[in-house]
Amino acid sequence: MKNGQEYIESLRSLKPVVYYLGEKVDSVVDHPAFQPHVNCAALTYELATRPEHQELLSARSPFINDRVNRWTHIHENTDDLVKKVKALRLLGQKTGACFQRCVGWDALNAVYSVTWEIDRDKGTDYHARFLKYLERVQREDLMIAGAMTDPKGDRSKKPGQQEDPDMYVHVVERRSDGIVVRGAKAHMTGMVNSHEMLVMPTTGLSEDDADYAVCFSLPVDAEGVIHIFGRQTNDTRRLEKSTIDTGNHRFGIVGGEALTVFDDVFVPWENVYLCGEAEYAGLLVERFATLHRQNYGGCKTGVSDVIIGATAALADYNGVESASHIRDKLVEMTHLAETLYSCSLACSNEGRATPSGAYLADPMLANITKQNVTRNIYEICRLAQDIAGGLMATLPSEADLNNPEIGPFITKYLKGREGVDTETRIRMMRLIENLTGGTALVESMHGAGSPQAQKIMIYRNSSIKGKKKLAEILAGIDPDPGEGTRG
Repeated sequence: MKNGQEYIESLRSLKPVVYYLGEKVDSVVDHPAFQPHVNCAALTYELATRPEHQELLSARSPFINDRVNRWTHIHENTDDLVKKVKALRLLGQKTGACFQRCVGWDALNAVYSVTWEIDRDKGTDYHARFLKYLERVQREDLMIAGAMTDPKGDRSKKPGQQEDPDMYVHVVERRSDGIVVRGAKAHMTGMVNSHEMLVMPTTGLSEDDADYAVCFSLPVDAEGVIHIFGRQTNDTRRLEKSTIDTGNHRFGIVGGEALTVFDDVFVPWENVYLCGEAEYAGLLVERFATLHRQNYGGCKTGVSDVIIGATAALADYNGVESASHIRDKLVEMTHLAETLYSCSLACSNEGRATPSGAYLADPMLANITKQNVTRNIYEICRLAQDIAGGLMATLPSEADLNNPEIGPFITKYLKGREGVDTETRIRMMRLIENLTGGTALVESMHGAGSPQAQKIMIYRNSSIKGKKKLAEILAGIDPDPGEGTRG
């Protein structure tokens, strides 16, 4: 397994085509816009090498008969699913941000189980190809970017009905040595600082859209791949080399998302794990979505732990920590966070084996988890901003604080209670601003699918017909099938 520094150095051998603010980036590792995301991912490597975290952050792989980073592991039982959630919470606590590797982890697990079923049903060799890929990922401890979301264009139309067929990634040529793909994937978390990507369909497909039923892996610097890095809240503060105004200077906000373009990209057959079997696209989407929605009660609870701690600290700095209404709000924030954690643990403990033997979280409870995240995180952040006060939104800059002419005025007038200096108070306000700001909240809403996507899956798994039957039995409308009772 790599340690954090080895991961960072491994990125230097890659030469992805990355654009940010209209300019081509020479080095992802050295550019201030990307360094927080690199640092976050590096921590997933570094902590896994430490003895106190080995049991949680690594696992023994039956595929290479060696210990591997848990972020490359295939879940073998419900204990693995529970450890996944606990690992996510730990990293959320340590970074206060998105550490990115869970997307690729979920992609590995989803593709593993679905390719097994395709081979079983169709006599293909997708699973065998994927196993070779997985073994290399584990041996080299690669960071994989999971790539599912397409731009979609006109949402009322299917992929093949789009005015521009490239709104969904699709095969444009089949050759003896591989395929050529065109299109784009949006919101690609951690893509620019990953080693490789694992690309999947984004929706269920019919036979008419078979060219869109494609799953493959590629290096992030493959020829024809272009990454356009997205804006984030207050992102240019990093370019100012400020350690205060960025709030979370070391780890940033969320996962460093990019629009990844495939401009007629060649993929060799050994890296193709689905090509034309449209009936399996929906299954792959559902498996990935379940695994990814399972996560949010782990990582978002870890980040919430930081938000709650920062809010309590700022209340202390302001001299109001002992006020009853402050304590009530902190309790409410804790209740909301632990509810999310409970949901993630529940869907993990209720997980079950897929036909491949790999374990999947309970789909209903995983979707409940993510649905709660779209609400609870907003309330946690609202309460944090309530307690923090309006100054958080109108603070002068770090440059003003360090200015010899006006800095003393800021120090004098923005001080809190005795014993807490002004810079400490400002730093905590900036951290809360960072943790509860725009980009982080949008990711909580739409990451792993929008709220409506979860509602669709909740309805599919809600067993309404069976629940109607329960009510009809108790109402005397239908006979009781017999539970050993009389009367």
